[in-house]
Amino acid sequence: MPIICEKRGHVGVLTLSRPEVRNAWCEDFYGELRDGLRELEEDPAIRCVIMTGDEAGGAFCAGANLKDPNTHVLNSVADFIRNLPNRRFHAFKTIDDFPKPLICAVNGYAVGIGAIVTYCCDLIVASERAEWRLTQVKLGIIPAQAALVRLARWVGKGSAMRLGMGFPLKADEAQRIGLAQWVVPHAELMARAMEIADQISGYPPLASRLTKESLNQGINMPHLTDAALMDLYRFTTLEGTEDKKESHDAWRERRKPQIKDQ
Repeated sequence: MPIICEKRGHVGVLTLSRPEVRNAWCEDFYGELRDGLRELEEDPAIRCVIMTGDEAGGAFCAGANLKDPNTHVLNSVADFIRNLPNRRFHAFKTIDDFPKPLICAVNGYAVGIGAIVTYCCDLIVASERAEWRLTQVKLGIIPAQAALVRLARWVGKGSAMRLGMGFPLKADEAQRIGLAQWVVPHAELMARAMEIADQISGYPPLASRLTKESLNQGINMPHLTDAALMDLYRFTTLEGTEDKKESHDAWRERRKPQIKDQ
């Protein structure tokens, strides 16, 4: 199984695991990523998820397997067009559609599709060894599936273009331009990611979910007034939940709230 799915309390952990090829992407990743995220989504005990690369691989993900002569090869335009509906369920959309907070713990090189996967997540914790590379243009192709547009929403057009043209991005600069929210010593990466995930898991899960939904949907709306109106519905809906009442009561009584996901 190239993707390992674990549950640690209220936190799910998905690990890209092909250490023999530095966790390079393979076709199996698509289905197993979809299945792993679906399992974690359907488990009410899981409130936050971390994605990382197998430490034995020495990288987060080395990108596409270029040793395979069939990689990036189009055999039939007709087959490509007929298969377009399936491409809507690409790994990036699978991650985009995941409703719970998703943290990426980048433990080394994130190359090509491996780099894009990181910023499809909601938050990035990077090892000091992390480095992002979009190598597609050097190979005569482009970072597909709106990869550069996604990146520009994190870091702006100039920084996205720089990475898109093949210039590498190291961890400290990734944090400076807003791609990585935390950079930590390599040995502390997963501990820090778990600490962040545990903190998020302590919040009312419906509020965390709708906070993520508010940002992800609102950023695509052309008018701020529309985003504000949608948030009003979300806010009002949450006012009717048990977790909202319990959290307010706990704050007033100076105690830890008993969260029930209701």
